[in-house]
Parts: sequence; C-alpha cells; structure tokens
Amino acid sequence: MKERRQHLFIDFEFTMPEKHVRVKNFFPEIIEVGIVSVINDKIVDQFSSFVTPIKFPILSERCKSFLHISQEQVDKGIPFLELVKKMADYNMNYDNVIVTWGNMDMKVLRQNCQHANTSFPFKAVEVDLSMEYKRFFGDQNQTGLWKAVQEYGKEGTGRHHRALDDALTTYNIFRLVEKDKEYLEKPKPTTIGDRVDFSKLLNEFV
Repeated sequence: MKERRQHLFIDFEFTMPEKHVRVKNFFPEIIEVGIVSVINDKIVDQFSSFVTPIKFPILSERCKSFLHISQEQVDKGIPFLELVKKMADYNMNYDNVIVTWGNMDMKVLRQNCQHANTSFPFKAVEVDLSMEYKRFFGDQNQTGLWKAVQEYGKEGTGRHHRALDDALTTYNIFRLVEKDKEYLEKPKPTTIGDRVDFSKLLNEFV
C-alpha cells in the first residue's frame, strides 16, 4: 500500500558527439546517474553509478573532456537495463515525484528505453525545476543549475556535471524555492487573541 510521497531528484550525464561531426543515427545515451531520494523532507537514499552505453560505447574526446569521465569508467559501469531495474525499484511503496533541472533527463531516459526495447521505469509526477524557478522569479530565460544556486548566494554541491552532485544541488534549490513559496503565501487572518495581549488587559482591571 502506498502511504508516503517520495521525491526523487535525478540527474544524468549523456554521451555527445564531436563538435561539427555528424554521426549517423546518433542519440545521447546515459553514462552517469545520480539519484537522491527524499521522504518527509529527509534524504533517505542516494545512488550514483557510471552506465555503459549500448549503441555508441566509445566516448568522444569532447564528451570525455567536457564531463571529465573516462572510457574506463563507463566500461566498468552498470548495464543500462540494470539501471532501469534499479529505477523501477523506487516505485515500490511510494507515490513518486521526479524532480530534474530541465526536461532533457526524462526525454533521454525515455529515448534510451525505446532503443533498448524496455519499459519506462517510473510511474510518477515529473517536475522540471528549472521552469518552476523561471516562473517563480519571472526570468526571461531558463537559468543554468549552478547559476541558479549562486543567485541564492549558495554554492553547488561537489562538482558541476557530476550526476550525484548535480542531483544534490537540484534538491538544495528545490528546498530554497519551496521555502520562498511558503514565505510569500498569504498569512492566515489573525484572531482577536493574536491582536490583544489579554494578560496586560486583565492587569488594568486588577
């Protein structure tokens, strides 16, 4: 029986082709995953792993340089189907809300599942926090993950473009935005008891 809500903060790193080089039928594949599970406002689980790409297993030099991920690391990563099973396990016993920065993570996951002939692992509400942030602050353009956290006067967790670090940073921004939303909500009307100090009032009649 599902009794509690679970927020899953997810970040993936993907393969990318060389700049100005067209690769036939290329599509981005997940090569690193970071998942932060939060229940009742507490982190209860973190998962991080490299993932071995299926269709284009050899990383481009651009990909290795940009992400600081080596060929050896992805070669020793978990198979994509093992990642799908791991993610499906998060559905057990919880109503999930998936929070990502941008919409690419879930798009790429769906595409990777189609190419691997496997089902999409999540049954969940999906939230693009970058759009929530954009609407909340009335920005014209979408803000990058680490720029957003710096605009709050904070720093990102660990290193940018490492999946678990980015997932944790997404969680931290989520908490800051939710706190601001609560602050801006209309306060409840005060009662007469809130407005009048009855102890002082009674003393005047003693």
